[in-house]
Amino acid sequence: MATSHLTLAPLLILATVLLSTEVTAQPAAPAPGPAGPVNITAILEKGGQFATLIRLLNTTQVGNQINIQVNSSSEGMTVFAPTDNAFQNLKPGTLNKLSHEDQVKLILYHVSPKFYTLDDLLSVSNPVRTQASGRDGAVYGLNFTSQGNQVNVSTGVVETRVSNELRKERPLAIYVVDMVLLPEEMFGENKVSPAAPGPKSNSPDVSDDQEKAGAPSDKSGSSEMKAGLGFALGVVFLCLKLVV
Repeated sequence: MATSHLTLAPLLILATVLLSTEVTAQPAAPAPGPAGPVNITAILEKGGQFATLIRLLNTTQVGNQINIQVNSSSEGMTVFAPTDNAFQNLKPGTLNKLSHEDQVKLILYHVSPKFYTLDDLLSVSNPVRTQASGRDGAVYGLNFTSQGNQVNVSTGVVETRVSNELRKERPLAIYVVDMVLLPEEMFGENKVSPAAPGPKSNSPDVSDDQEKAGAPSDKSGSSEMKAGLGFALGVVFLCLKLVV
């Protein structure tokens, strides 16, 4: 029996070493790496219904501004993203009639330089500042109201509800809106219009063409007629005096 135990001992030691080596050789699970920088266009592309907004973010360079600011600011940012249907529901030509600068202001109006949760928007102090605020010395603010747990946003021109949360993690919140947010400063009834032309002359005697060409008016002709009549009467009076 002693001989049997002595024979098995080396085998047990060898098996233990082999098992230990196998366990040690297994690779450790990699530690999770740091999250990459936030990219708003990549987030919108995953949403699948924001092609027009993505195009405007690129052409106005606002997308790059958001990416830089949201990854460097402690305040975070909030974006209200109109869907493609929202842009299609605009009056035809609305975007094409805007200058490049006005398109920039329109897109900046959909961005707030602070991170807001939906609960924050339920009790926020109006008007909420946007990235367009201060341009042209105007407010460019958004106003939020609540109906139960539903949040509505108003611009003074349009009002719509804040619907799905496309992203709600700091530093960037993105909320879907079903209408393009049109700022009152650009689309309101009180928008300043170009100065109207001055009133035309009320005199029916002088036409615009006559004024431009320097043509004499009927009044100058009347004066010439009176002068000629006076001269003729003077000649008649002189003749009568000579006869007498």
